[in-house]
Amino acid sequence: MKKIYELDFYGKKLSFEVGRMAKQANAAVLARHGDTVILVTTVLAEKAREGLDFFPLLVDYEERYYAAGKVPGGFIKREGRPSESAILSGRMIDRSIRSLFPEWMRHDVHVVATVMSVDQKNPANILGINGASLALAISDIPWNGPIGAVRIGCIDGKLVVNPDEKDLPNSTLDLTVAGHRGGITMVEAGAKEVSEDLLVDAMELANEAIGKIMDFIDEVVAEIGKPKAQLPAPEVIEEIDNWMRDNLTDEIYAAVQINQKQPRGAAIAAAQQKAEDFFAESYPDSSKYIASVMDEMVKKAVRRLLLVDKKRADGRAMDELRPITCEVDILPMTHGSALFTRGETQSLGVTTLGMMGTDDQVMDGLKLDEPSKRFILHYNFPPYSVGEVRPMRGPGRREIGHGALAERALRAVFPEEESFPYVVRQVSDILESNGSSSMASVCSGSLAMMAAGVPIKKAVAGIAMGLIADNGQVCILTDIQGLEDHYGDMDFKVAGTRDGVTALQMDNKAGGITREILTQALAQAKKGRYQILDIMDAVISEPRPELSPTAPKIVTFSIDPEKIRDVIGSGGKTIRGIVQQTGAKIDVEDSGKVSVAAVNEDAAAMAVKIIKDLVREVEPGETFVGTVTRMLTFGVFIEVLPGKEGLLHVSEISNYRVPSVEDAFEIGDKVLVSVKEIDDMHRVNLTRKKLLDKLDELAQEPEFSEQVLVEKAREERYSQFPKGGGERRDGGRDRDRGGRDRDRGERHERPRGGDDFEGEKQHRPARRFERERKN
Repeated sequence: MKKIYELDFYGKKLSFEVGRMAKQANAAVLARHGDTVILVTTVLAEKAREGLDFFPLLVDYEERYYAAGKVPGGFIKREGRPSESAILSGRMIDRSIRSLFPEWMRHDVHVVATVMSVDQKNPANILGINGASLALAISDIPWNGPIGAVRIGCIDGKLVVNPDEKDLPNSTLDLTVAGHRGGITMVEAGAKEVSEDLLVDAMELANEAIGKIMDFIDEVVAEIGKPKAQLPAPEVIEEIDNWMRDNLTDEIYAAVQINQKQPRGAAIAAAQQKAEDFFAESYPDSSKYIASVMDEMVKKAVRRLLLVDKKRADGRAMDELRPITCEVDILPMTHGSALFTRGETQSLGVTTLGMMGTDDQVMDGLKLDEPSKRFILHYNFPPYSVGEVRPMRGPGRREIGHGALAERALRAVFPEEESFPYVVRQVSDILESNGSSSMASVCSGSLAMMAAGVPIKKAVAGIAMGLIADNGQVCILTDIQGLEDHYGDMDFKVAGTRDGVTALQMDNKAGGITREILTQALAQAKKGRYQILDIMDAVISEPRPELSPTAPKIVTFSIDPEKIRDVIGSGGKTIRGIVQQTGAKIDVEDSGKVSVAAVNEDAAAMAVKIIKDLVREVEPGETFVGTVTRMLTFGVFIEVLPGKEGLLHVSEISNYRVPSVEDAFEIGDKVLVSVKEIDDMHRVNLTRKKLLDKLDELAQEPEFSEQVLVEKAREERYSQFPKGGGERRDGGRDRDRGGRDRDRGERHERPRGGDDFEGEKQHRPARRFERERKN
């Protein structure tokens, strides 16, 4: 039976409908916030999966294009692989709910959040976390919820709960927090160099808001919640447990104190093999059980080492960094490169510069009019980085999530388009991994961009913090490695500049985290971040003043939007010709903004000149090296700019008499001419005579120097004729455009220039042609 439950939440209404849709799932909730609607379902598999050593939770976040009134792009016209935003939203739901399932569960649980309506105002991913919480809470699936989730912004210095999407560009903080009564389970944040105190205040406000959501869900569960299923607990073999505890505890405790990852793993594997060999006959199929017991013993050994003995596996102090080295200019032909190594974690950062309009990333999702991305960070995690052998496929959810975190950390310092009209693709290849590779990607990305000459505002560094808490004892760790991450209670990644935090991510299994713990963790992270920045600054402290020699040279300028068609040409013919001639990339926006990118400055300058010549108007007195395009009896037409012709009348060719234009020029000849006048019909009249006295002066200009030699040779050829120009004694007006032939009384039409000429017959009428033939 359909039921709707509503919650007034900070001036907005949240509603959750159950009982009408997807009734064969264990639970289904239709959640609504404004006009954003998302259906969340959850299903529990009937049988447990044998042989697994982890809880098989799968969260899918499905974006339906109809939700935004859009039709999917491409040939197939249906939704395909999830977008990056969908993958990140699914990860947020997963990270929010996973830690509250029993660790021993091996039954598959599938949570599907399907976005059905988007109002471009209220985010669907936050609603999805709350919908998943309610669906799991009212279902019969074992789960220690509920949880709640909110988004916190900081607009005009004030913290705001669930701000509208349109207000986020003006917010210095975009913080998503999910938690339960025991504490925060998930934090995801991007920020514009905010202080640690502001972050703590924001998380406390989020915790307060989350409490209201949980109270609401508890009321719904009390009314319609199902009894939780009683799943069989895993088998316990006390004989194996007792033998391993009595015989391997000291060996494992010694193994976890081995400094290096691979020797430590080998020592633990050797201890496990002893147990497998001992029980090979009595328990021949117990290897997976022994492995699970071993994992629990290693966890206890690590926590004892940290909480009781106050020691770390590699001997460091709790707030001490691993050894760090930084290098730049690793790869010669890339635009920028850097190698950042911290302990056994190593990231190779490579910067590539591209051009707006062609290299920026078009975002295909549910947002309307979403701008393309100018800054892209991709994170790769090959199997050799952890000494494994497995097929290399496309990026998984983890890779996409880590890349998004590093991208968010660096985006805060990325220059504006007005001052830096480039697209930047940053790639982090993880060459070695033992904890905090995403934060190493932040550091290598900052170094590589500065080495490439990208004018980022400040250097950015990242560090991963850890937390171990048990029986009231708390240990906060700086720069955690993989062992401490895996067996700890909290993974707390913080990235930022010297002036504030730019990104934050936290996953917590420890339960309640007080303000005091948060404050101490952030302060310890700030200290570590400063130490890393000091090391990075010693290698490169600011962006290089010039771009890398291998980077494309981009020039931007504006033209009259009415002239865009002149640059594009019919069917794009003109702009393709420029690209083929110069090798440059060209992007023309509707506003008239033109971007030209080329591998060198000469190619870019050539393309810019061609485009500017296409759109500019000639002025009287300007000098050009033009090309003869057509020859008529009274003169020649010369193209002075692309698509712009002028008439050089026979009387303006030389100070000497020129019998015919054929004696002077051929089609394709280069001629040095000056604009004599532009008449009231915008027709261009050219002259060569006015330049003859200035040839020596023009020879000093690089643009004309070679052509001057041609003109001097041409004048030498004309000098065999008497002076007097090409005019007739009777005035010669029969050869002048638009003049009236005194002998014939005919009016000759004047050519209009450009593509409007209808042919030479227009300028040599049939009667005059016949009379000249008879003569």
